[in-house]
Amino acid sequence: MATRSTIMDTNSFRPQMAAALDPRTRALTEEREVLGPAYRLFYRKPVHLVTGRGSHLWDADGVEYLDVYNNVASVGHCHPRVVEALSKQAASLNTHTRYLHENVLRYAEDILSTMPDELDRVMFQCTGSEANDLAVRVAQAYTGGEGVIVTAEAYHGNSDLTSKLSPALGTAQTLGLTMRMIPTPDTYRVAIDGRPAAACSPEEFGAWMAGEVRRAVADMERHGIRFAALLADSIFSSDGVYPDPVGYLKPVIDAVHELGGVWIADEVQPGFTRTGDSFWGFGRQGIVPDLVTSGKPMANGLPTSMMAARHEVLEPFASSIPYFNTFGGNPVCMAAAQAVLDVMRDEDTMGNAKRVGAIFRQAVSGLMDAHPCIGDVRGAGLYIGCEIVKPGTKEPDQATALDILETLRSHRILTSVCGRYGNILKLRPPLVFSESDVDWFMDGFSATLKELGL
Repeated sequence: MATRSTIMDTNSFRPQMAAALDPRTRALTEEREVLGPAYRLFYRKPVHLVTGRGSHLWDADGVEYLDVYNNVASVGHCHPRVVEALSKQAASLNTHTRYLHENVLRYAEDILSTMPDELDRVMFQCTGSEANDLAVRVAQAYTGGEGVIVTAEAYHGNSDLTSKLSPALGTAQTLGLTMRMIPTPDTYRVAIDGRPAAACSPEEFGAWMAGEVRRAVADMERHGIRFAALLADSIFSSDGVYPDPVGYLKPVIDAVHELGGVWIADEVQPGFTRTGDSFWGFGRQGIVPDLVTSGKPMANGLPTSMMAARHEVLEPFASSIPYFNTFGGNPVCMAAAQAVLDVMRDEDTMGNAKRVGAIFRQAVSGLMDAHPCIGDVRGAGLYIGCEIVKPGTKEPDQATALDILETLRSHRILTSVCGRYGNILKLRPPLVFSESDVDWFMDGFSATLKELGL
């Protein structure tokens, strides 16, 4: 029997749960049959949301919830400056990039200004899947290879190409024959030469991971596959949130280059000031990727994504293959994306992520002694992973993690889980999350742990 997808199925509603729903909610879940069986809903009792503002949401009954999950509405739900920008442009023109328009050019220059100088070209799409799909094609054209390395619980998209590079989709998803997986950089469980990874220096941990890359490439070569790229996000979000130790990725990327490949930095989750230390997650590690992709946080909910590149890496693909994305880079989405970028600067979302994120992480960590089900708390900025284990062990406890999620929902707090075992609370709120929001979460989390006898 196929294992379920950790990112899609772990915290999902299933039809057999319908009997416990109120008539209106049950009717809505039944109406969703028109969408087919592949779609998923969160929670045993799905939430019917109708309004959002900042980091708060309201359901159809007017009940207010705290959003501790959503990086799509990166500057907060329905930010007035974003709404104004997209409304104004939508009332004027919306077309594609085969006509001249200032919005795409202004935004292209502005987003590249947030990156190292080596990254000097950008192309726009609608989804992170499309961005990663294009980046892999570009990497393959540049290197002449096919082989792509990902981590053991990575998620990089749902196109035919990227789904085959996404083991987090579960074992029913066929993985690519030219793909190789390396272990999750799990600083909580990995031991290196008999020492816990957490006790190792960045250089030691990086050398371990670089060794895994070398082994993967050697296996490719044994099968006649030429190495093209390492595709990874810089805090390994779907694997379970592993941002530290700072500096450990440098020897990994050095190995990738030595072996003839490029690094595609998937910044859909760690980018756009999320980590609090730099605009991009890779900046926290002090390295420059060859290709960068992003999507969800860019336009606060409108379908917008991008691939940025070093010009020499892009050239072999772009000089021979024309690329067009009907909606990628359209004036309305670019207006919204520009407004998001302006808000991030004007409201200092990076500073807020660093300050409030530190308060948030410290508060969650403060519960560990009294609640041994919390095995580890790690993160950067407003991206925190809280690992739920069986007390006294490092054994993952998915069942308890899901009970915590459902009880948090009863306290009007929305979040989800990630990681190979589906036992890590993924705390990833909008970047406008405040100290009072931390208080709300901690009150609800503490009450949840008490109610569950944890």
